[in-house]
Amino acid sequence: MISFISQVLQKLLKSEENISETIFILPSKRAGSFLLNELSKLNQKHLFAPKVYSIEEFAQIISGLQPIDNTICLFEFYEVYRKLTPEEEREDFETFTTWAQTLIHDFNEIDRYLIDHKSFFNYLAGIQDINHWYLQKDKTELIENYLKFWHKLPEYYAELKTSLLSRNRGYQGLIYREAAGKIKNYTSSESQKHVFIGFNALNNAEQEIIQHLLEQGKAEINWDLDEIFLKDKEHSASIFLNQYLKEWPIYNNETSLPEVKEFSKEKEIELIGVPKNIGQAKYLGELLSGMEQNQLENTAVVLGEEDLLLPVLNSLPPNIRDLNITMGFPLKNAPLSSLFEKIFHINLNAASGFYYKDVISIINHPALHSILQPAADDFSGKIKKDNSVYISSEEIIQQFTSGNQKIIKACFDEVNNKPETLIRNFQMLIQEIKGFYKSQKNSIGLEFLYQFHILFNKLESLHSTYPHIRSLKTLHGFYKEIMTTQSLDFQGKPFKGLQLMGMLESRALDFETVIITSVNEGILPSGKSHNSFLPFDLKKAYKLPTYSEKNAVYTYHFYRLMQRAKKVYLIYNTEPDGMNTGEKSRFITQLEVEKHPNHKLIKKLISPKVPTLTSDLKEVKKTPEIIEKLKELATSGFSPSALTTYIRNPIDFYYRYVLGVRDSDDVEEIVAYNTLGTVIHDSLETFYKPLEGKNLTENDILQFKKRIPEEISLQFKKSYTSVPMDRGKNLLIFEVAKRYLQNFLQQELNRIKNGDEVNILMIEENLKTQIKIEALDFPVYIRGKVDRLENTNGITRIIDYKTGKVQQAQLKIVDWDLLASDYDKYSKSFQVLTYASLITESLDLNPPVEAGVISFKNLQNGFLKFTKNEKANQRSGGKTELDSEIMGAFQTELKKLIVEICDPNTAFIEKEIKNGNY
Repeated sequence: MISFISQVLQKLLKSEENISETIFILPSKRAGSFLLNELSKLNQKHLFAPKVYSIEEFAQIISGLQPIDNTICLFEFYEVYRKLTPEEEREDFETFTTWAQTLIHDFNEIDRYLIDHKSFFNYLAGIQDINHWYLQKDKTELIENYLKFWHKLPEYYAELKTSLLSRNRGYQGLIYREAAGKIKNYTSSESQKHVFIGFNALNNAEQEIIQHLLEQGKAEINWDLDEIFLKDKEHSASIFLNQYLKEWPIYNNETSLPEVKEFSKEKEIELIGVPKNIGQAKYLGELLSGMEQNQLENTAVVLGEEDLLLPVLNSLPPNIRDLNITMGFPLKNAPLSSLFEKIFHINLNAASGFYYKDVISIINHPALHSILQPAADDFSGKIKKDNSVYISSEEIIQQFTSGNQKIIKACFDEVNNKPETLIRNFQMLIQEIKGFYKSQKNSIGLEFLYQFHILFNKLESLHSTYPHIRSLKTLHGFYKEIMTTQSLDFQGKPFKGLQLMGMLESRALDFETVIITSVNEGILPSGKSHNSFLPFDLKKAYKLPTYSEKNAVYTYHFYRLMQRAKKVYLIYNTEPDGMNTGEKSRFITQLEVEKHPNHKLIKKLISPKVPTLTSDLKEVKKTPEIIEKLKELATSGFSPSALTTYIRNPIDFYYRYVLGVRDSDDVEEIVAYNTLGTVIHDSLETFYKPLEGKNLTENDILQFKKRIPEEISLQFKKSYTSVPMDRGKNLLIFEVAKRYLQNFLQQELNRIKNGDEVNILMIEENLKTQIKIEALDFPVYIRGKVDRLENTNGITRIIDYKTGKVQQAQLKIVDWDLLASDYDKYSKSFQVLTYASLITESLDLNPPVEAGVISFKNLQNGFLKFTKNEKANQRSGGKTELDSEIMGAFQTELKKLIVEICDPNTAFIEKEIKNGNY
């Protein structure tokens, strides 16, 4: 394959042109580098390298202007806006930036296409007048100001232009306009020949420059488009070139162009559908792994989406020895980027303190964690232990040693919405990390740091030159904007090995093997996007580019890239992913419809190899070590919760009680159910504990009711946090806890008023008793904390408090065999009977004895008694007294369960989950 650039150079060398005295202009710097490389291969003699420019550089030379970036242009525009706008109508800088960037983009388009700004903006103002026409004679003040804005646009444009030109500066469009105006002066002083290579869609300024040079005989232009497209007047790829052939005077007498017959040659084109972007990257790696080294030398990977760069780099196979990446590594993807973004976030959202998750994420950030060790881990543990949700700046700084104070202050010092303070903190942080990276010889980290140092220097310079950044929000906006334009260049061999690039970097370049990713609608081509104040009809009237022209540009690049290729892979995403609909590009459909006889189309749909996931239930056999641990548990005592955990799922019992694996502690932002239960239990213990051995009176309960708010606050401080619970969901939960106690004590008061005689026997007492099991050769105990034991009207009651909802049906049992196996139905009954066993074995109780639950979510049903029914459908009656028969039957089931737990031959087998339950 002979590339287009090589063909042009061969033609010039044959014509004995003085190449050294020729000026080459190409669409991009990348194409210029390839031209010099091709020239070094083709030329057999020594020569001085010719001048090679991109079209933007050439326009700058002609115009004599220095380019400015969008950010500086925005500040310059605000100066103009302040100068021309009365103070009472002037918007602040933050509001101004929301619309000014779009207007600058429109100014740029007007200049690139050499539009007369006065007539254009008058036309636009007229359109706005018509859009806001209505029958009332007088317009509202809002409409008046709105229309006045459109009528002032010519003034804004003219003043911005004058201001920039007075300092020999300009944005891209202004540079083009000035270059087009000065081209005659340039040609009169420049005698060298100009060769334009590989252009397609030219703006009016570029057309004026090139046409003038052609007419003066000081230039030639080399178009690269296959005759198949050139002869098809309706094909999008040839729209611009056919327009130039028709309209440029130089082609009036010379209508024929050098024929390009490359697209019709034999090609193999694979159309490959792959799910998701990561799938594309992985499949691309598989494609490249199957290529020989000589094929890779002439292969280009063109990324339709630049976001695929990192996944692709991580998916490259080991046979890629040489790689050249023409796209830079976006600074926003650097590891340090997330650190600065988090610091911005905490300062933008700072209120009465820093949110604990933000604090932990910063001190544990990879860039800081190694520097701050071990203090970072200690502080994270303290936050969780103290259950601190919001933490003050002073509290954070105090937790770290003097050696780390600078870093912590740079991250968490209060900036009080002052941009200059935050920029200074960022620079201080960079210097501190720099010292650590140097000691670790982290060269890549140092390069990232240097780029952020440049970025914050630029922000500092902007802030000092233009005093308009007055809030952190505005600073953050400019930080993000500058970040999107910053990148790190990769070091590589520019002309050797695999070439990885974006679509625009491929202009004027040719490769034998081409792989294009993300060939989807909305990406290639990009589709409709409207970042402009200019209506579609106005653009059409003044021949400004619309979305259809932009689509035509991508059509040209797509087909031109395929012209000389022998093997083409077009990979598209088959799945909806973010803004992507999962629809393959119209370019693929067009290839399928055209079906060129020399093109072999191969269609593939790739599905990732997903391993079959087995849901085998876990099984743990009991080793001698496990048996020893079970003996320890039996000696210390099985609790009711441990036994019901085994009933629910034996494998959970193994993890929690045998291995000692517990849920990791975390900050409890919103009061959890178990914390609420603890608060209620502890409050009732405080109230009732002094009454042990005494009768409950009305006065006792009335005194308790008065103490509810104070006691609830105290218990939340002990069990949850010392921070006042005066906002959000925690305030609601605080009120719920108060209401629970109010309702419960009211129920107690009603009992006393109704004549019940209540004697408090025991409150929140820890008990432990031995159970004699003949099948086991070691002692077994059960232990637990009994919430309440009382005697009401001669009946002894064992009471278990539940802050959740419990129904009477959950405390009924028919078949004893199911007690230790059906967790959903009988777990409450099992717990109540276990507490009953503890008490009856530990104390001498006078019959009758009852056991049950008081449910705070079901207080209207009062004391829910354990009941033994004879029939499954029995709705009333049943036996509630815990006599020797009931307790004997329960003891039998309890012993069977403990024997099973301790049996060396019975493994811990996981239970299958059904409908969210075990």
